[in-house]
Order: sequence, then C-alpha cells, then structure tokens
Amino acid sequence: MAAKLLIEDQSGGGLRLSHPLGSPPKPMNRESQIRSVAVLLFLLTVAAVVFAGFNFRKENQFSGPDDGVSWVEDGGRLLADRVEPNGPAAKSGIKPGDRLTAVNGQEIHDMAGLERQIYRTGVWSKANYSLVRQSVALDSSVILVPADRSLNNWLRLIALIYLGIGIYVLLRRWTAPGSTHLYIFCLVSFIAYSFKYTGKLNDFDWTIYWGNIVAWVLQPALFLHFVLTFPEKRHFVQRRPWVLALCYLPGALLLALRLGAMRWLEATGRLSRSMDRLDISYGAIFFLIAAAVLWYSYQHASTTILRQQLKWVTRGTILAITPYTVLYVLPFVFPHAMAWLPQAAMKVSVLSLGLLPLTFGYAIFRYRLMDVDLIFKRGVVYTLAAAIVVGLYFGLVAGVALLVHNWQPSSGPIGLILAVVVTALLFDPVRKWIQERVDHFFYRSSYDYRRTLLEFGRELGSETNLNTLLLSLIDRLSRTLAVDRMAIFLAGEQPEQFVLAKSFGVSTPGNIDLSFLSAPRPEQAGHLFFENTHQVPRETPGAQNAIARLDLNYYIPCHAQQKTIAVLGLGKTVQGDFLSSEDMELLETLGGYLGIAIQNSRLYASLQQKAAEYERLKDFNENIVESINVGVMALDMEDRIESWNAQMEVMYAVPRWQTLTQPLKAIFPAEFVEEFDRMRQDAGIRNLYKFRLKTPAGEVRTVNVAIAPLVTRKFEVIGRLVIMDDITERIELEAQLSQADKLSSIGLLAAGVAHEVNTPLAVISSYTQMLSKQLQGDSHKSGLLEKITRQTFRASEIVNNLLNFSRTSGSQIGDVDVNKVISDTLALLEHQFKVAKVEVQSELAPRLPAIQGNSGRLQQVFLNLFLNAKDAMAGGGKLRVSTLNGESVSVSVSDTGSGIAPENIQRIYDPFFTTKTAPREGQARGTGLGLSVTYGIIQEHAGKIRVESHPGQGTTFTLDFPLSKKGVHSKAEYV
Repeated sequence: MAAKLLIEDQSGGGLRLSHPLGSPPKPMNRESQIRSVAVLLFLLTVAAVVFAGFNFRKENQFSGPDDGVSWVEDGGRLLADRVEPNGPAAKSGIKPGDRLTAVNGQEIHDMAGLERQIYRTGVWSKANYSLVRQSVALDSSVILVPADRSLNNWLRLIALIYLGIGIYVLLRRWTAPGSTHLYIFCLVSFIAYSFKYTGKLNDFDWTIYWGNIVAWVLQPALFLHFVLTFPEKRHFVQRRPWVLALCYLPGALLLALRLGAMRWLEATGRLSRSMDRLDISYGAIFFLIAAAVLWYSYQHASTTILRQQLKWVTRGTILAITPYTVLYVLPFVFPHAMAWLPQAAMKVSVLSLGLLPLTFGYAIFRYRLMDVDLIFKRGVVYTLAAAIVVGLYFGLVAGVALLVHNWQPSSGPIGLILAVVVTALLFDPVRKWIQERVDHFFYRSSYDYRRTLLEFGRELGSETNLNTLLLSLIDRLSRTLAVDRMAIFLAGEQPEQFVLAKSFGVSTPGNIDLSFLSAPRPEQAGHLFFENTHQVPRETPGAQNAIARLDLNYYIPCHAQQKTIAVLGLGKTVQGDFLSSEDMELLETLGGYLGIAIQNSRLYASLQQKAAEYERLKDFNENIVESINVGVMALDMEDRIESWNAQMEVMYAVPRWQTLTQPLKAIFPAEFVEEFDRMRQDAGIRNLYKFRLKTPAGEVRTVNVAIAPLVTRKFEVIGRLVIMDDITERIELEAQLSQADKLSSIGLLAAGVAHEVNTPLAVISSYTQMLSKQLQGDSHKSGLLEKITRQTFRASEIVNNLLNFSRTSGSQIGDVDVNKVISDTLALLEHQFKVAKVEVQSELAPRLPAIQGNSGRLQQVFLNLFLNAKDAMAGGGKLRVSTLNGESVSVSVSDTGSGIAPENIQRIYDPFFTTKTAPREGQARGTGLGLSVTYGIIQEHAGKIRVESHPGQGTTFTLDFPLSKKGVHSKAEYV
C-alpha cells in the first residue's frame, strides 16, 4: 500500500483512491487529498507509537532465558557453534564443537525443542545439559540468565530519532517535495527498529513480529525509492517509471519466502538464521545501491543548489551506511570471519543510522543547509554542558545540603531546593563557556570574524562617508561569510524605490525591476529568500528577470525609524552552500546597525551639502562685498570693526588685518569719529556728503558716507554698516566739467562780442594811422598815435584769441607727426630762448606713431606752453621736452621756473586768469587766455592735459593724445 501510495504521489502529485471497475472516478480536490493523507498518517503513527510502547513494556516484564551458546542443527543433534566468553555455558565448561543430546533428561533434536526446555526452566534456574565431546558423554549444569536485549534499546533510540525527525520535517515543510515520502520512510523505520517480539508468541507478540518483518523488508525499498526521486527524479526513472515499482519486488519476494518457509518448511535454527541474514543482506545491499545512486547524482548534478543538497544527503548516507555495514551487517552475515569484532562495536554501530533521516530532513528544507553543522555543534555543546552540569548538580546538591544541614539542622528539604537554584543559575554561564570553545573548534579563523562582525556593526555609525561605509561593509561581509556575491540597494528619493549602490561579484545590470524588494509579503520573517533564483513563479515577470540577473538568494532589509533604508543582498558561499540560521540572525542584527549608519551618513552628506551651499553663498556674498567699488565696513555694537572689504583697503590705505576687531576710533581720525557718533544717535539710515577724510598715507579723500543699522532676520540690531563712496575723482571730473562749461560760455560770449569789438577797433586803427601820417613832423603827437595803434592791435589780438578759443577749426584733420610739430615750434622760438638764457633739452621718442589732428592748432598749444615756461624762468633755466609711445602718445613739457602756487593751480585754465599782471623786464603782460585756448585745443583732439607744480621747483605739463581720434568730427570750421 505504501509503495502504491508513493508511486502515485510521485506521478500525480497527490493521493489517489482506487474505484470499482466500471464506475467513473470522482474528482478529489487537493485539500481533500491532504486531509486524507494526514488522517491516515496520523492513525498509523498513533498505532505504531502505542504498539511500540506496549511492546517495550512487555519486554521489560518478560525476560527470556539464555545459555550463552549459538547452537546449529547437525545430524539430528545441536552443535555448539559459538560460545559467548564468560557466559553461562562457558562457565559450565561447554566448548565449541560439543553436541547437545538432552536438557533436563529430555532429548533435543532441534532449536525448537531447546527453546521449549530453557523457557520451561526459566531465568536464573539450573538446566542440566547432556553433551557429547569427541565421543565422550558429559553432563553440565547451566544457570540460565536473562537474554541480552540491550541492542533492542539502542535500536529503539534510533527509532525515536527517525520518528522525531520525520514528524519535525513533516510539520515544518508539509508541502516540500519528498516530505511525505520521508515521513513514511521514518515511520516504517520506527516500526522496524522498535517492534521486538518477546518470545511469548501470543497474538500481540505475533503482531509485533510480523510488523517488524514487514517494516524491515519495506524500509530499504522505501529508501531506494526516495533516493531515486529526491530532490528530483533521475533521468532513467523519468524514462522508465516502472523502476520505482521494481524497487519493492525483492522485498515482496523476501516476505513471500519467509511466509512459505514458515508454512511448508521445518522450523530450524539454521533456517531462522539464514532468513535473518538474508534480510540483513537485502537491506545492506539496497542501502549501498542508494548510496551509489546518490554519489553518481552528486558527481553529475546540473545545478549548484542540487549539488549542495546532494552533497549533504550523499555524505550523510555514506556516513550512516558504512559503520552499520562494516560493524553490524558483515559480522552478522559472516560471524566466523568477524569473530574478532567485539559485540559492543555492533551495538554502537546502529547509532550511525540516525544520520539518514537527519541529512535527508534538512535537505528537504533546501534552505540553510549549513544548519546541519549548527545542529551537530549545538548538540555537542549541550551534551557537554549537560554532562558538566549534572556533575556539578549532584556535587552542589550534596555540598550545599551538607552545609545547610550543619548550619541549620532543622532546614530539611529547603537546603536541597537551594542547591537546585544555585545549580540552575550556574547552568547558563557554563553553557556559554562551552559554546565559545566549540565555536573556536568548528570555525577556527572565521570565528574571529564572526565575533567581530557585531562589533563592526556597532562601529558603522562612526563612518560618515557613505561610499567608504559601503565599501567597508562589502569587504568585511565577503571575508566573514565567504559569499561569492553580494549587493547593497539603497532607497531612492521616491517611496519604495531602490537602486543598486554597491556590489561584489555581481555584473552591473542595466535597467532592472527592483520592485520585488518593496512588495508586501505577509509571510516574510526578517528577510527574503529565494532557493532557486531562476524559478520564482510567485514574482512578476520583471521581478523574475531581475532576481535571475542578480542571482542573489538572500535579501535582508535594513531599517531605521520604521523605514527600510537599504536592502542587503547576498548569494551562497564560495563553496556553494547556503547560509546558516546563525548567519541570518547575525545579518538581521547587522541590518539594524547598517540602516542607522546609512541614514546617519546620508544626513551627514546632506549636512555637508547644506554647509557647502552655505559656504558658497557666504563666499558669493563676500565676493559681492569685495568686488563692489565702494568701501564697506561692518561694526559691532561696541563699534569694533568686524568686516573690511578690499575697496576700504585701497581707499583708506590700511590692510584688513590691521583693522579687524579694532575700535573705530583707533583707525579713523577724530573728525570722522565725531561725525559718526553724532549720526548714530538717530535711527534709520544717515548720510554724510562730501566728507574730506584724511588717510594714514597723508591723502585727503572726498567720500560720501552712509551709516545704516545692521539687523538680523528677526530685525534685531547687532551693529552698524558703514558704506564709504570715494568721490574724489568724481569731484575732479566735476571741476573739469565746470571748467569746460565756463570755456563754452566764454566762447559763446566771444563769438557774440567779436564782431562788435573788431569793427570799432578797425575804425580806431585806420583813423589813428591816417592821423599819424598827417602828423609825421610832430614827434610828440606821432608817439601818442603810435601807442594808440599798438594798443589797437593788442586789443585786436585779444579779440582774435577769444575768437580762436571759441570757434572750431575749419582745417582738415589728418595724421600729425607730433615730434615734427614740436621741432618746428622750438625752431621758431630759438632766438627768444637764447635771449632769455633758456637751455632746451629735447628727448623725442623715435618712430613715434602719428595722431589724428591739426598741426597748426597743435603748434599753437606747444607755443603757448613754451612761452609760459620761458616767462616762468626769468633768470634763465632748463626747458625739457619729451615724447613717449604707449597706450597713447604722451608729451611732457617741464621747466625749472618759479612754479604755480597751490591756490592757483585749480584756476590756470580759467579765461583771463593770469599771474602776469606786473610783468618783469622783457616780459609781456599776460592776457589769461593762453592756457584756456590750449585746453580747448586739447579737448578738440580728444586728449588730456595734466599739471604738476611745486612752488620754486618748476612745473610739468603732460599731454596725452589717443592713437585714434575720438569724439572729433572729420571736419571742423573755425569761425
């Protein structure tokens, strides 16, 4: 029935009930099949456990006698084949080869007769054996002892292991492939190892006997069937499904053979032992075939997961079958050849059979296969802990009880209770100590990594750089867990969106669907696991493609403040193993630290970005303040300088480092401080116009000062802001503009007056000349008329100069060689310079470029400057004329004369302003129009004129002409 159920379950995926011929089968849904199988297995399990319990009880109540001899039928008598050393028969002198003729006077011909006699005699009773040893009759008295059934207890322990593992796997992974099959195998093994007939041969004993026989022949077939279909059907089984049914044929034949022998053959000891050896050999052969199939499948596994599952199953099977076959099966089948093996080895060897359900059970999980290591390790830990604590327990109980009894004789059982409490408190520290020692033994070098991994997790918060943090995490986890690939996914800006941040061993994919990381999963407990990344039918097509491309089996979320900050993805180990439950618990704990660390690093990066933006904005504002062309100074509430921009350094000629944190009165003159104190008393913005500020360099700068309160965003006054606009050059430009306006007004006036003045002057000059001709004989009157004529010409000259000053030239504008104009002008005045004892030094630059202008007008400019220089050097001196080529053509005219007084230097271009009101000998009276006319001509040529003079040290005029004409018409008419 079990074989039929399993074959149909493998082919159809569920339980199928047979129907009478001719009647159509009724469909049964999956839930009904599961319930039916569950009820059936539950009933079989309960029945097996109840029968095994009663069998164990009956076996303890009834002990069969044993004489310590292995007898065999030989020629109608029993021959002593083996005699147990130190057994009842050996102590009575029975030796191998002795023939038994009678027991207690009753002739014995076979094993059945011997069994009846010793059972009638009973345990610890004397049985009289009649023997023949080498044709010599002997009598021996044997005291029968209870039969040694300790091996049955070992087998019952194995039976409980099988049943416990089967129930655990079935309850934990009911729907896993092979879980039902494994449980049936474990249940049959439980029956085979726990059902032991007592020899009373009543109805219950016969039920136990046949249950053991059927389970014993069914167990190897079930195991081979399981091996051929787990974790997937072998290729030859898929092509030939009848092979699975064939697995049960030898067992069925063996069972039929036993039934036939009991019915038609004489019951002898030789026949019984032969059948038992046949059963044992059959089971061993099937187990060895299964191990060979597993080894072959392991060597030719097509996938890594399948290979890892088969690795544990194959190794567990070989480790279980080898000791059992070598130490139990071979001595049982070949007793004479293996007589040297002690009986204790046979008893202990059956314990190895417990590895079969253990390895297959955890292979069924196909998840955390390394937990097999942990189970073994923890089993060792708790076994050692239990042994140590038991010893401590009784020692402490006795010691503490004795102390309490001596201290308080009337305490009674309270002392024992106190000893128990103390022992319980000591249990956990002892267990932890053993756990640490075993960890060192099992993990060796990796133990240190595991122990420090949590410390590393706690230290993650100290790393503020996210990239460094992730690289450190990848490096530490890859070395600690020895995984072949891993990746870290960070939450994006949008909710429930993840991006791949760092990876190890993962080829960087393109656009992949990572929505499965944020998909709701009610069944998820701590992490997400995919046992086969290429078979995830529950996911969306996009998620299936992403999971397959990433090829990561574990996804551990990293939380912070109830939000998933990141997801840590890991593959299998480099050996292809899955991670253990301890690894996963460690990673889940580390995920909490990692989530907080990533959030902290992101917050720090955001803070750094904000700080950088603040610094950039601060620098930008400072650059504005530094680049502005007005001086900016900030004061605190105690009038200490807190800010001093570059324009203040240039204007006030004091570097910034000398002013910061200094009081205002220590840097600025008293006049400014007084004005500042006066204006600061008033609220709001106050202005100080055209304040003459003396600088530490000795200069006087004209500034406009604005004083405003310095306030915060909350409108709290924290100081004063002083803005100084240096308008010194602007004032000079305004003065020049005013001068130009004056000249323009005089020009307009001269243009209007010229015609009115020239006409009467011409009449006066004509009549004066006529009178002079008529009065040539009168020297006195002729002299007066000559004076009138000279003054008339002088007045006409003044009027003409006024006209020249006011009108624009009508001559053509062209290229002018400034050096030639200067040379010609000096040649005209050569005689006057000699008479005035003026030495001329001419330093004209060679290859001076031409300028745009009118040579006649420029000659008038130089003529006025040269004559003014000659007049300034009354006792002679030096006149230096030089030209220079640069951004413009510069002409410098310097003399060593008396210079210009400071109070007059601002008025020299004013019309009619002259200092020659009292000319010296040989010097003509000045008209005050020479420099005015010169200024006008320079303006026509878009040039500039500057003067530097110190009384008693001479004067220098500098003229700058542009290389290309600006602001001048191509033609200008002089009126």
